[in-house]
Amino acid sequence: MAKEHFGGIPKILYEGPQSRRALAFRHYDPAQVIDGRTLSEHLRFSVAFWHSFRGTGTDVFGSGTIFRPWESGNDPLAVAQARLDAAFEFNVKMQAPFWCFHDRDIAPEGNTLRETNRLLDILVAQAKALQRDTGVRLLWGTANLFSHPRYMSGAATNPDAGVFAHAAAQVKKALEVTLELGGDNYVFWGGREGYETLLNTDLKREQAHLAAFLHMAVEYAAEIGFTGQFLIEPKPKEPTKHQYDFDVAAGIAFLRTHGLDKYFKFNIETNHATLAGHTFQHEIETAAAHGLLGSVDANTGDAQLGWDTDQFNTDVRELTVAMMSILRAGGLGRGGLNFDAKLRRPSIDPEDLFHAHIGGFDAYALAFKIARQVVADGVFEKFVAQRYASYDSGVGRDIAARRTSFRELEQVALTAGEPVPRSGKQEYLENLLMQYVHGERR
Repeated sequence: MAKEHFGGIPKILYEGPQSRRALAFRHYDPAQVIDGRTLSEHLRFSVAFWHSFRGTGTDVFGSGTIFRPWESGNDPLAVAQARLDAAFEFNVKMQAPFWCFHDRDIAPEGNTLRETNRLLDILVAQAKALQRDTGVRLLWGTANLFSHPRYMSGAATNPDAGVFAHAAAQVKKALEVTLELGGDNYVFWGGREGYETLLNTDLKREQAHLAAFLHMAVEYAAEIGFTGQFLIEPKPKEPTKHQYDFDVAAGIAFLRTHGLDKYFKFNIETNHATLAGHTFQHEIETAAAHGLLGSVDANTGDAQLGWDTDQFNTDVRELTVAMMSILRAGGLGRGGLNFDAKLRRPSIDPEDLFHAHIGGFDAYALAFKIARQVVADGVFEKFVAQRYASYDSGVGRDIAARRTSFRELEQVALTAGEPVPRSGKQEYLENLLMQYVHGERR
């Protein structure tokens, strides 16, 4: 990183809640030790290369608005190399310990697969040197199997076996690259693994092909010695009319149907959860309930828009309840919080990239601290335990252990009469949560 790309912007430091400086952390102190681990180790923040360094503000109604100095030049390889330098400078200044990327994010595509792989190798060597020099690590790698026209009808679910083969070759290379860079995880996002119409689709066959593809990935990972965690990232609606990876529940059903649940966990994105009609916390709880919570893409959507806006999330209440669920599940393990979020179209200054990530880092750090106190106090857990206490003894315990029957339960109902209603106390609990969020309970 010989040239400084973000000149005039210093390393972002923790200054505490009283700070009024825009380029400073108010809640994220990466060196703060909590429960024997630093806050950086708990949260494992990652910068998403594709939005932060490939995003230009393009939308369906207009061309890009965000242009950086390092993007100029006629040599795609030289531009890619400068871009990678800029990305690592950003990570260092943000004190972000991880980064994430797709293969096509960091390296241009050549005229042949062989040329494409050669270009990727050049950038991977550069990334490996930058990781060594900066200490920034790879949270996960993945392959872009959705942007190129060849993938217009999917990759692993494409009706053309030749496209399937090309996708397999691309993932093979991406796995090798992730291993080379020491990635902790590898993510599969089925960007076009779905259909537009059933008039030309064999749904059962496509899902069987997708399962075969994932099994091949598992087998190849074992062959090359990649021991990172495989992750599925559910996403509904976009870009196909129906995605096979609609939500966590659909993903669990798919994985278990095809014997893949022992190899995969879930990378959950907030905006994808809401597009599926769920809350962020719901998707976390669903994955955690089955022992399949792996990692998180940290962003949010706009409630008034129906697409994946990928905004930086600063809603501390929403993040607190999500963090409560993550903490109860034992944390994210080798996963992390990847800021799969992009600047708004008019936010064109390099400094805006820092403001966005500072807001996201601070919001998640504050939510983590609040959630930790909530979980430690145990008030919500105690309420839930009391609400279900009837299943801890007597007939309730028999129901839970499946030691009773409809015939026996009918006798219980006839003898006991009408059950006494009990309030769920939702409003009380919501008020209690806000006391924690506003710092009124210490």
